Amino acid sequence: MAELGADGSNGLRVLVVDDNVDIADALAALLDLQGCQVRVAHHGEAGLEEALDFEPEVIFLDIGLPGMDGYEVARQLRSHSLGDHTTLVALTGYGQASDRQKAVEAGFDHHLVKPARLDQIRQILDQA
Repeated sequence: MAELGADGSNGLRVLVVDDNVDIADALAALLDLQGCQVRVAHHGEAGLEEALDFEPEVIFLDIGLPGMDGYEVARQLRSHSLGDHTTLVALTGYGQASDRQKAVEAGFDHHLVKPARLDQIRQILDQA
């Protein structure tokens, strides 16, 4: 993990976008315990709006969202200047090789299959 600042946080802004409220809230709580500033959205359009407002360094983004799916959210973020400085993490139940390839093509930096391990999440945060 990045070193914590004097205020007890590492200043890392993280957005969680997942339509499963329990998963999103649990991940947000975990990230908060890691010292991150966290916001949550539950569908693609809200996630895109929140990303543009919050300008997170890391976004954990579910693929199977209602309406605008995670692939489209990633593509739109990458087409915006914000996307140049944001680590996009697919956090999904889709784990086949073809799913991973689609994630790369959409602009994701990482692909984690639910449930993600804490060490995987920490490694991504350390690299952000």
